[in-house]
Amino acid sequence: MTSGTRNKIGLGLLGLAFAFLVIAVAATLWFGEKSPADLGNTQQVARGKSVYAQYCMACHGVRLEGQPNWQEKLPSGRMPAPPHDASGHTWHHPDAMLFGMTKYGLVPGKYAPPGYQSDMPAFGGMLSDEQIWAVLAYIKSSWPPDIRRTQQEMTLKQSRR
Repeated sequence: MTSGTRNKIGLGLLGLAFAFLVIAVAATLWFGEKSPADLGNTQQVARGKSVYAQYCMACHGVRLEGQPNWQEKLPSGRMPAPPHDASGHTWHHPDAMLFGMTKYGLVPGKYAPPGYQSDMPAFGGMLSDEQIWAVLAYIKSSWPPDIRRTQQEMTLKQSRR
């Protein structure tokens, strides 16, 4: 075997190793760790829809549309309930933050800016963790695929910290 042939084989093996690495990284980002808000679990999504209707719909809307003028302060100085559909900013937050906001409320300095006041109650005393994850699965199920991917990537980055 000539050195030119060995070089070509070596480069080919190096290329295959690099391609495998790229595929492994892409698969990890794409599939990543399963969120407790499992969009593939139709029972969880259905349970989340029911819990959402009972506890969240009054403020966040029948179709997750939020309150009117949700980006403008109310006379109280607080903000209206935002939409949870693709038009809102819910998908800009990783799963752990969404879970925390729902369970503990918008705690200033942790889930909201310092000094922030909100009408969003803490649901930790009313809902189990499983119910909260089910609501998040339902909300996420309404998002288009590109927004789901973006939010999933954000969740994965945050969970690796």
